[in-house]
Amino acid sequence: MPRRALLLAVGALSATAGCAVPAPRRRGPVANPAPGLAIASTRRALVLQLLAHPDDDLYFMNPDTRQALDAGTPLVCVYLTAGEADGVNRIPGAPRPAPDRAAYSSSRHQGLRQAYAELLGLDRFTPWQKSVASLHGGHRAEVDVLADGVRRVELVFLNTAMHTGRGRPGLPSLWRDRRRVLPTVVADGSPLERAGSYTYESLVDVLVGLLERYRPTVVHTLDPDPDLQVSSEDERRRDSEQRGYSDHADHTAAGSFAWAALIRWVARATGRGEPVPGFVVTAFRGYYNRHWPKNLPPLVLERKAAHLVPYGGSPDWACGNPSGCGDYNVGGDRPLTNRKGWVRSTHHRYPGPRVRVASGADGRLTAYGVLGLRAVRWRESAPGCGDWDAPDDLGGGPLAPVLGAATTADGRQLLFGLRFAALGGHGAGNEREIVLLEQRSPGGPFLAWRGLGNPDAATGHGRRIGTPVAVTAPDGRVHLFVRNAEKGLSTRVRDAADGRWSGWRDMGGGEIQDGLTAVADAAGRVHVYAAGHHAVHHWTQDAPGTDVTARTQLTGFPVPAHAPGALPAPDGSVELYYRPAARERLVAVRAGAAQTGRRSAGAAPAPRFGGYGPVTAAASPGGPVLLGRSAEGRVQLRAGEATAVRSRGPVALDGAALHVDAADGRPVVVAFGPDATPWLWRP
Repeated sequence: MPRRALLLAVGALSATAGCAVPAPRRRGPVANPAPGLAIASTRRALVLQLLAHPDDDLYFMNPDTRQALDAGTPLVCVYLTAGEADGVNRIPGAPRPAPDRAAYSSSRHQGLRQAYAELLGLDRFTPWQKSVASLHGGHRAEVDVLADGVRRVELVFLNTAMHTGRGRPGLPSLWRDRRRVLPTVVADGSPLERAGSYTYESLVDVLVGLLERYRPTVVHTLDPDPDLQVSSEDERRRDSEQRGYSDHADHTAAGSFAWAALIRWVARATGRGEPVPGFVVTAFRGYYNRHWPKNLPPLVLERKAAHLVPYGGSPDWACGNPSGCGDYNVGGDRPLTNRKGWVRSTHHRYPGPRVRVASGADGRLTAYGVLGLRAVRWRESAPGCGDWDAPDDLGGGPLAPVLGAATTADGRQLLFGLRFAALGGHGAGNEREIVLLEQRSPGGPFLAWRGLGNPDAATGHGRRIGTPVAVTAPDGRVHLFVRNAEKGLSTRVRDAADGRWSGWRDMGGGEIQDGLTAVADAAGRVHVYAAGHHAVHHWTQDAPGTDVTARTQLTGFPVPAHAPGALPAPDGSVELYYRPAARERLVAVRAGAAQTGRRSAGAAPAPRFGGYGPVTAAASPGGPVLLGRSAEGRVQLRAGEATAVRSRGPVALDGAALHVDAADGRPVVVAFGPDATPWLWRP
């Protein structure tokens, strides 16, 4: 689509957003806009979090947030709701107090100030600077600031009325209903003098204005597309989940508003002829944590839970806030004793390597990632130098943060993305699709972006799909895999001869988490592994060239916290490496070669490689290479009998990538830092 025509179309959609006629559904992939735009140069690092409630960051985004703060990265937290709920700040063991929404909101805000003061290494009762900020369209918000040298936290309270499901519809209705006007709540002790209100358009514009004001390099959001989840009515209410989905309705709406604002920010900037804003996004699961194995080992969990202690506070504290000194409902040890277990995991909505790395014929590395919601390519300035040339814009947006990749038999690069094909709110389309960018020739330019559809397009649940993962089989066929809305696995296959793609096929199997591992073994068979509720799930072929189908789960081994790293062995077996649920130690499993149509699996010697999070495995001349994260959050690499921890330079965001150079067998780690710039580490 011509760029001018596209911009006019975007403008027309924006102009009619408040009309009674729903926006038309998109029926095909639309580049937004075409590749080749300028990209904003690197600026100072800043993390901006877009949240529904006070405490969403502490429950769902730590330890990522803490690691950025510890590295000296400024943090801005924008809370869309006042968090006032039913106004009851319940003290355990005491009579139920009378509801007071303004006081409860104030108490939760005080809890946040206490928590972030301690996260900065200061006394929990350190005074904050409070002020009122003027926002887009005449809106106003309370802004609280605390700085300790170069380290700085800002809390921005928009204070829309919270959704409670009892006649107070909140953010979810504002997202759906074009007629809705949502009032705000003035917390006790706030410098704000009067309440206001928001419409859908004004809230998105205010968020865009905040993005333009702070110009973050990293944006944290909640999950805009939570899992389908069938629960009894009693269980759903007890767990505060929306009907049919595994999250709070405010979380989903806040995530949707955040992504709508990010898309509008990029569209406005490029529409004015400005460079693409240089930022990356991490989305976090919410109440999903309740339904899957816990993934934080004791040391990491202990530190994360400790930051909720000052947030929960106590009525006995002398904090200086007459309305309360924290959210007493979650005070003390209740985050750890609560059966919901939200604090015991940190799950990324779009897991997997953020960077796809390839070696060029000249020895330079090429990295592909998502920047400003668009696919971007970096080339190493000189072989082995560790510096990058200016990034090239490949377009394709708006994309989720993680790309899939494969290389055809003749050496052409394929990139796969999860695109927000439509995200309009107000009853307009809300759709996702898998898209493909294919190189015209090895090392040459790329063809236009192409849509590969959605395995769940006919069900209305297509938003729930996962990030694409692909592998090229020795026979030249490219297998594409996606976790589908039913939490199973779907696939499309690219023919080696003519490049045609098969239709989507549901592969069966049980429920799995997103974050798939796909490899081809020494005999040419394709394997897919994923973490289930109780075991690692496995799909493979009976023989090369046949369909990949579901196999027996790898039972008898510890429950996995994440999808395993997989490494093909010369004898046709596959070695798997993963951390068990809530444990730091590593588990190694050797899935045996096929014999008479059956496969065996047995425990293998597990190297000492403590830490948390997923583990990536790759082969090298010296043996297996493992990439993971230490308990302190640092990237670490194990090769042979040695483990190296990257203790200098910027911290790594989620999704560090491992690449082994084909020429010298040397491992290279590539990851984004808080400044949204990829770095290289050759230990």
